[in-house]
Order: sequence, then structure tokens, then C-alpha cells
Amino acid sequence: MPTPHTHERTAALHRGAISEPLTVGSNLLLRSGNEIPVIGLGTWMLTSHTPESVQHALEMGYRMVDTSADYKTQPGVGKAVRRFSGPRESLFIVMKVEPEENGYDATRRNLEQLKLAYADLVLIHRAPEKGVGEKLWEQLQRARADGLTRDIGVCSYKIEQLKTLGENTGELPAVHQVEWSPFGHSLDMLSFCSAQEIVLQAYCPLTRGKRLKDERLAEIAAKHHKSSAQVILRWNLQRGVVPIPKAYREDHQRDNLDIFDFALDESDMGTLDGLNEHFSALEKLEYL
Repeated sequence: MPTPHTHERTAALHRGAISEPLTVGSNLLLRSGNEIPVIGLGTWMLTSHTPESVQHALEMGYRMVDTSADYKTQPGVGKAVRRFSGPRESLFIVMKVEPEENGYDATRRNLEQLKLAYADLVLIHRAPEKGVGEKLWEQLQRARADGLTRDIGVCSYKIEQLKTLGENTGELPAVHQVEWSPFGHSLDMLSFCSAQEIVLQAYCPLTRGKRLKDERLAEIAAKHHKSSAQVILRWNLQRGVVPIPKAYREDHQRDNLDIFDFALDESDMGTLDGLNEHFSALEKLEYL
């Protein structure tokens, strides 16, 4: 069940105003009534020592892990989850299906790779080249009805595609995963998702290191005695966006969680918002 004030926290974060202190154990409320942790671990290209790396992360406090069949990390993620000493219900596992797949069958195959009974969230990995994937969405709805996942969502959809998906299927995504950083984001997308109770989840939140030496970012980091990466992750939290930074090394994993003992002020947030140049660590922001 949602914890008290979770609705208020979610709304306040989307406005950029924190109504209560955030901790590593804080959650945001999904439109389904389930909760999602405010930070997670990405596993793209984390193919070396995946079980050990994910296990370290879970032991230090991460509760959400993002994976995909094409990342080649699902077997390792599943092994780490099975080794986890706490209850499976305390974790949040995100996996994906591809636009060309049958969503129901792909969900079953991915769970077999993970050797898990269910996922917490299954996403359509990329917006289809044509249409919005109504049939695929219906297949994910069936997977959810059969207990294979608790929630369903999408990745890199445009606002109009999200609207069309909702209009044609009667249901909007619980989560929309997009590339998101101070240097590349859309406050229009954030506003739309906030109004529709869709939680934004950020991949490549640290720009794959390509913008971490920006002087304006470094000034804010020095002001708070934090790293540039920690400032970016904190900016995400205060915008109500859930970052999933990839980190293999234990010290990097730990540093990425060390963002709950400070807050960015209004001036900081405005400066970081103003860094936006629609930068993409890949090729482009696909949802624009």
C-alpha cells in the first residue's frame, strides 16, 4: 500500500518543491497505486561481473535495477536478486520488450532468463517506427493481468504518442523512461507526465560523463561540497524524475547514493534547468 503523503510528495517533486526529506528508501507513487524507488541502478553494458556488481548495489541500499535482454545482463541481475538476503517484494526490477516482439511472450522469456516469477515494471523499449504499439500494449496488459508484471510503461515516446496510446487503449503508461539530464531534457514532457500521473525515469542521467566537467555544474557542486554527478542526480530527484545511473564500481555506486544529505536551492535548480541544449549522449533525444 502507498505510504502516507506519497501522492503529495510526488506532486511536490514534479513542481520542484520538496515537501519532506528524501531518503534512499523514499518512493514515488505510480498511477496503479504501486510505488517506485526514487533512484535505481542501470545495467546497460554492465556485462562484466554482473551478479557481483548488482549484489554489491543491493547490499548498499539500491532497491531498483533496470535490465533488458539486449543488455545481456538479465541472467546476472536475476542471480543477484536470488542471492539478496531481503524479501523479493522489497526490490523493484525493471525489464523491457522490443517493439517487434509479442509483449506477452517476450515478458515470459525475459523472466525465464532472470529466473524470477515476476517483474515490477515492463517497458516497451523503444517507440515503434509506425503507430504507438497498441497491440503490444494490450499484450503487456495481459502479462500484467496474469501476474507476470505489476506495472507497464514505455520508453522514448513523444507527447503525442503518449496521448494516442492512452486514447486508443484507455490506459496511459505508469512510467515513461527517457534520456534525461540538465543538458538534455524537456520540461514540457515533465509537465505533461506530471499532469497525467506518469513517472519519468531517466537513463543516461550523467551524460555518460560527457558533460560532467561543465564549469557551471562544477560551481554548484563546489558550493554543496559534492561532485558534479551527485548534483545532477539530486536535480533529477528534485524534479521528480527517477534516475537510474549505471555504475559498476562499488565506490561509484556508493557516491551515487550519497545525494540525500543536501538540497539544491531555487537558484541552483534554475541554473541547471538553463543548461538544456537538447544534448544526447546517444544521437538525439528520441522523445522530442
